[in-house]
Amino acid sequence: MPDGFTAHRPRGGDAGSGGTDGGRSDHARTGRRGGRRGGLGFLAGGYRTAEVLGEQIACVRSAGAGFGVNLFVPNRVPVDPGAFRAFARAIAPEFRAYGLDTAETRVVEDDDHWADKLDLLLSSPVPAVGFTFGLPRPSVVAAFRRAGTLVVQTVTSAAEARAAAEAGVDVLAVQASAAGGHSGTWTPRRTPPAVPLPDLLRAVRQEVSLPLVAAGGIATPDAVTGALAAGAGAVMVGTVLLRADEAGTSAPYRAALADPRRRRTVVTRAFTGRPARALRNGFTDRYSALAPDGYPALHHLTRPVRGAAAAAGDPGRINLWAGTGHRHATAEPAARILHRLASRV
Repeated sequence: MPDGFTAHRPRGGDAGSGGTDGGRSDHARTGRRGGRRGGLGFLAGGYRTAEVLGEQIACVRSAGAGFGVNLFVPNRVPVDPGAFRAFARAIAPEFRAYGLDTAETRVVEDDDHWADKLDLLLSSPVPAVGFTFGLPRPSVVAAFRRAGTLVVQTVTSAAEARAAAEAGVDVLAVQASAAGGHSGTWTPRRTPPAVPLPDLLRAVRQEVSLPLVAAGGIATPDAVTGALAAGAGAVMVGTVLLRADEAGTSAPYRAALADPRRRRTVVTRAFTGRPARALRNGFTDRYSALAPDGYPALHHLTRPVRGAAAAAGDPGRINLWAGTGHRHATAEPAARILHRLASRV
């Protein structure tokens, strides 16, 4: 990737690649626009079936734009059944507010259609594929490279970067803790330390020689140039695009991002059972301290109330994924946002 190249993940609020019930982005539309403007849009592959993902890929491919697809690598965090039931009881009042019930909720531990998505992307290769939450087997990496697909691996530490390089990936997306949405950490029982992105890039550069893409909290031209100066060959943005005209972010989510009273983000497990950065709201205040580790079990548990809250315009129960640069998200065309970010390169 050339210096100053800007990658972006069209999002429904998750820098980790999955749309959320807080408000899904129009991934295909934003991906097309980014690919035409010198960026590489990444379609979010998380939380959707291979069939739906295939339809979105076809839409972007028809526009002739460069793009990639980002996938969650299965890295389950099994939940303690007792802790799961206790948490379900604790959040029951939130469900009752929308006529929902947690009494019959079961623990769901799935792999997000991993095998089906691999089959889809290997049978009809895309220009780039990104992996987050864990490292795929070397055989999977090799299969994509044989197919002519660029393999981008999210890492959150120098140790993860070394392992990814040894697995044969092409590019590292170096994600700092300032990123919005899920952390890409491979050890989700531990919250990643708050290491500034330039420091993390320099630490990774000391360990590996692969091309680096900087991610996490990038929302200004100064942040872009700082990341490039620290060793990145490109940057990846997400939160700063959440209010873009092309984003399908829900109305209450957009309003929360624009609300000057919402100045603080928090890292919470309350919505999904693994660490993710979001705007502070009532749900994070009430349940962050109570939430057990447990992904994807807690994601499936809270999904109905998040969806109901989004439909009702209630930001207090939505997972408002946002990075530390969320105040720089603006309501304007994505191309204008990307152009401004690259203005000093």
